[in-house]
Amino acid sequence: MARTTGDGPYDVVVVGAGAAGLACAGDLCEAGSRVLLLEAAEEAGGRMRTDRVNGFTLDRGFQVFNTSYPQVKRRVDLKALRLRPFTPGVLVHTDDGPRRFTDPSRRPGESRDLLPGRLASGRDLLALAALSARDALAPAAVLRRGGDGTTRDALARAGVSPHLVETFFRPFLSGVFLEDRLETSARFFHLVWRSMLRGTLCLPAGGIGAVPAQLASRLPPGVLRTSAPVSALTPGGVLLADGRETAARAVVVATGQRVAAELLPGLRVPDGRTVTTLYHAVPRPPLEEPVLVVDSRRRFLNTCVLTAVQPGFSSDGRALVSTSVLGSPGPADGKAVLDALGEAYGVGTDDWEPVHRVTVADALPAMPAPLPLSRTVRREPGRYVCGDHRATGSLQGALASGARAARAVLDDLRTGAVR
Repeated sequence: MARTTGDGPYDVVVVGAGAAGLACAGDLCEAGSRVLLLEAAEEAGGRMRTDRVNGFTLDRGFQVFNTSYPQVKRRVDLKALRLRPFTPGVLVHTDDGPRRFTDPSRRPGESRDLLPGRLASGRDLLALAALSARDALAPAAVLRRGGDGTTRDALARAGVSPHLVETFFRPFLSGVFLEDRLETSARFFHLVWRSMLRGTLCLPAGGIGAVPAQLASRLPPGVLRTSAPVSALTPGGVLLADGRETAARAVVVATGQRVAAELLPGLRVPDGRTVTTLYHAVPRPPLEEPVLVVDSRRRFLNTCVLTAVQPGFSSDGRALVSTSVLGSPGPADGKAVLDALGEAYGVGTDDWEPVHRVTVADALPAMPAPLPLSRTVRREPGRYVCGDHRATGSLQGALASGARAARAVLDDLRTGAVR
């Protein structure tokens, strides 16, 4: 027999305190609902978490913060995060040496590698300029309504040559989409490209976990309850793993896709993409610039000197290097990655000390074409679901999905669809 918590019933129980759950709970609280937000882990954040290991600040996987997202502008105090930016562009390690791909509208003096014959041909540069101008200037709604296909097909339609695709787009976008075939939806690609052209990629001084921590701090006292895993939904609310039942008029499942499918039988969810991030402490920074480095041979997704972006990520003066790879490499693969890093940075790696390694399963939902940019959040009156797997694999997608779920709940409470 399930035991009730004795503090219900609530108007709404939200299961999962990642970005989507925090946005949903916040909007419901603002509307005056009595809300309980349950999180299985010891703190809020979901996949946006930061660990401290031996004096280093380590995000759970390499993460960047994009200032251009509408939901971010609405919900986050950017100044309080003490953001520091990456260089607007990337360094591409090629067989002919490093090539810099920089936005010429922001740093024209650093765009010499965009001269014809260096990274791309004159025809490629014209195609790239036209693609970028369209995506940067067009309203987001226009890009969302566009025809879909794969990202590879979209680049071909834009006139980008296979050479530039293999030299730049495939290595770079593999780290964005967590897949290296460019099979991700073209509509999502155009929205991502737009956000990068219009925004700034940054890191918070306290790590990416500072973002959900800020959202959680704005909830009324008593709303967020951590270390409270939910084992099942019940006709009257939710059943916690410890056997207690919490009563609620409505339940929102705001977990990752695997747990959501377990709590809501019959829910169709996309596959997940897995990524592993390796952290190394280095006596001297192999690169002084806060720039992302990608590999044209795709031996790793991306790498960067995190302490060149946020010096406070290291407490002992050593540089902190982050490197991400698809899947979960074994020891031999890890050695090969280290060799590739030495080649990419042009330094020896014998004195690189492994600090941490984290594998994130379902780090992003798979987003092959054709991709619905938003999926329904209402399963039935009283049962709702949100998360980036119901939208797009981004912070914007997670927050927007949480906001949609809150609106659906409030509509059903107001109309009496939920008793």
